[in-house]
Amino acid sequence: MGNVVISGISIILVVGVVLGVVAAVHRSGDDNSKLSPQMKAVSSFCSSTDYQGTCQKTLSSVNSTDPKDYVAQSILASEEAVKKFFNYSDSLIVLAKNDSRTKMALDDCKEMMDYAVQSLQASFSEVGDSELRSLNERTADLRTWLSAVISYQQSCLDGFEHDSNMKQNMETGIVDASELTSNALAIVTKLSDTLSKFGLQLNIPTSRRLLSVENNGYPSWFSAADRKLLARIDNRNLRPNAVVAKDGSGQFKTVAAALAAAPKNSRVRHVIYVKAGIYDEYITVDKDTTNILMYGDGPRRTIVTGHKNFVDGTSTWQTSTFSAIGNGFIAKSMGFQNTAGPQKHQAVALRIQSDKSAFFNCRMDGYQDTLYNQANRQFFRNCVISGTIDFIFGDSPTLIQNSLIIVRRPLDNQQNTVTAQGKTNANENTGIVIQNCRIVPEQKLFADRFRLPTYLGRPWKQFSTTVIMESTLGDFINPEGWLPWAGSNFLNTLYYAEYNNRGPGANTARRVNWKGYHRIDRKTAMSFTVQSFLLARENWLPFTGIPFTAGLKY
Repeated sequence: MGNVVISGISIILVVGVVLGVVAAVHRSGDDNSKLSPQMKAVSSFCSSTDYQGTCQKTLSSVNSTDPKDYVAQSILASEEAVKKFFNYSDSLIVLAKNDSRTKMALDDCKEMMDYAVQSLQASFSEVGDSELRSLNERTADLRTWLSAVISYQQSCLDGFEHDSNMKQNMETGIVDASELTSNALAIVTKLSDTLSKFGLQLNIPTSRRLLSVENNGYPSWFSAADRKLLARIDNRNLRPNAVVAKDGSGQFKTVAAALAAAPKNSRVRHVIYVKAGIYDEYITVDKDTTNILMYGDGPRRTIVTGHKNFVDGTSTWQTSTFSAIGNGFIAKSMGFQNTAGPQKHQAVALRIQSDKSAFFNCRMDGYQDTLYNQANRQFFRNCVISGTIDFIFGDSPTLIQNSLIIVRRPLDNQQNTVTAQGKTNANENTGIVIQNCRIVPEQKLFADRFRLPTYLGRPWKQFSTTVIMESTLGDFINPEGWLPWAGSNFLNTLYYAEYNNRGPGANTARRVNWKGYHRIDRKTAMSFTVQSFLLARENWLPFTGIPFTAGLKY
């Protein structure tokens, strides 16, 4: 992708670092030689942004010599702009009149901007944290959360495809928030390069470790109870905090009731056991319900099901049967369904915004838009995902490993696309990575698998990023591999890649010849592994209790 976070480097961002002291890096004849240290800092930080005029206006008010203050100001300005856009979108409700779909899109927008503000506040706090951390760890969090803000902004606009006038109003209203968020993300992404211009010492540690992880391998903030829980997470003696059972044998009869009783903003894992049964309910693990571990009796025995869909008047975002928003969500041995069928178009089974979320031995079954990876870091292992059109889609850093991807039979006038990734900004750290999986047709599609073509993906947005590696591809995968979204849009800016796949559908001899398509080598493929793409080997994934392959399998 060209935007891999620099690893193995740590830096001390100390309050009071005087940028003027290192101004000697500018030659005496440089046009900037007469600028104040603050203005030189503004110039350097803004040089990496797409909207430099906006950036300079934002940072020129900073009266400081601490680099952190410039980063913090860029994030704070974005937060203020998002709040203004929230109020602006709220004021447009009166224009929706009797258009229920437009009103729903405006309500969705308000909710997404609320999530965006939360992500920006977390980013601002991260920059102000005085704890010493590696630059790699710090920027990984910041890039994830700022990328999530961009995802929310774009998702908001996507809700108005049916109403061109309202979409134009929204595009006008979101300009400031969009530009400022893009600038903040660019500043964070290029932070190491910018600071090096000022001669700040970048210390390379003699041994790679995370300062926030203790010698026993657990984060320093993990409680003793959490450590005991994770030590036995795969054992049958796991003790839930709450039990859900339709027959009344648990404390709760519905999943929603168990979540409502869960602690808010918890830093300790709260375990909910959902006994076998079909739970026909729409579930949201809200933003204040954090660190939930929900497990069932198996993905075909414990199932949360729904049937909301776009054709019947629900926005794509709200069609989701199960929505995981609170950070740190883990699901094991559960099924998530949307049974609306292919004729109902967009119908989401599972939507995920939870950062550092993980799914093990789960099923996501639907048709169009089954799995909505909307934002933040997500990992899937030993799962089954089924669908027809764009059934793995969104704009998050997502890695799917050792899973079965089943392509279902679409309508006779349709064709299948496994993925539709939604990256809109080159600096986002988002993408869909499918590693060591099998992509196969369902039995109902088998006889028509060549007549109804299937592609690995199509580019939903300008910088759509998808990598298929070390996976087995069935013979029904179209030899071209990938499908344009609309005409020639995004073919030069997208990033599609394949590495070391196998099976009859893995032959790349007849693949598309787009500039953005790549047959990558092993070194490049390494940048899309758990340890590089999710930065999760030491950072967070081990603490979920879910197995994973950190690097390449072969």
